[in-house]
Amino acid sequence: MVRTQFSGREIASVLIDHGFVRTGRVGSHLKLRYESPDTDEVRIVTVPMKSADAIPTGTLQSIAEQSGANDFYAWCRWITENL
Repeated sequence: MVRTQFSGREIASVLIDHGFVRTGRVGSHLKLRYESPDTDEVRIVTVPMKSADAIPTGTLQSIAEQSGANDFYAWCRWITENL
């Protein structure tokens, strides 16, 4: 079974470790930016950081899509492996 519940802090930590850069905060949300060195593709990801509680599944799926994932469960497995 793949873990599908993460806090904003966990998600942000893994994304930052893999090249995303903090670009600012909007309220309790952290904005991260990634620019691919190969394709110059830019991705902006917004992660809620309000509490240590788990991010709702729908929001987590949106974060996965924003970060470029094609398969939500594979992305969750990747997050788990990189915590």
